Amino acid sequence: MDAGGDATESKEHFVLVHGAGHGAWCWFRLLPLLRGSGHRVSCVDLAGAAGSRVDPGSVRSFDEYTAPLVDLLSALPDGEKVILVGHSAGGLSVTHAMHLFSERIKQAIFIAATMLPFGYQTEQDIKDGVPDLSELGDVYDLAFGLGMDHPPTSAALRPEFQRMILSQQSPQEDSALASILLRPWPAALSAARFGRGGGDSSAIDQVRRVYITTAKDCMVKPEQQEAMIRRWPPGKVVAMDTDHSPFFSAPERLFQLIVKLL
Repeated sequence: MDAGGDATESKEHFVLVHGAGHGAWCWFRLLPLLRGSGHRVSCVDLAGAAGSRVDPGSVRSFDEYTAPLVDLLSALPDGEKVILVGHSAGGLSVTHAMHLFSERIKQAIFIAATMLPFGYQTEQDIKDGVPDLSELGDVYDLAFGLGMDHPPTSAALRPEFQRMILSQQSPQEDSALASILLRPWPAALSAARFGRGGGDSSAIDQVRRVYITTAKDCMVKPEQQEAMIRRWPPGKVVAMDTDHSPFFSAPERLFQLIVKLL
């Protein structure tokens, strides 16, 4: 979904990348704030998201999952640079794009996001980047589209856990909207693989990275965020005292922080 106005009047081109189970819709409060400041905004639906018309259980690889973002960046006019904004697991897609298109990315902003330089490849990656919700019990519904003797093809947060994990500080109306629009995410998302050999290893470190932490996050815990920041230090860290979904719980504050980073 491209929600931009006249590109000739835009200050920056933001590309907003949602997390697992979400979609372009989750940016509905931030998008008009950015547009109102004259920026162009593209909200991507990754494969399996509500706006993609793809069955999440049919997505077999991380490359297939993140292809809509790759296609958007591939189609940019020569010389145009974007600001990538990734939320939660959308950080994996942002980092993947940084490896492939470092020359087209002016800045990468990670919001409570998985920020790993090498993807899910080591035990430390999993410890830092994969949400640990075990204290809540069985919170996931798994689908086995290839049969019970095969690994799951998709996963989803059970409805009774969605608000307490994703948006406990957000307006009830926004949580209700999310409960309608959240979809299962492809299990292939957990198979993200990228590394120094997957692009220009020197150029990716030249892309300015900013991390926005969320102190009341029940999904990507603050200690996980801090571990990822220590392991791959960004150029700047900005703190928010919110749940996992600041685009719902504090959209005005999130907007103010983002524009100050320009």
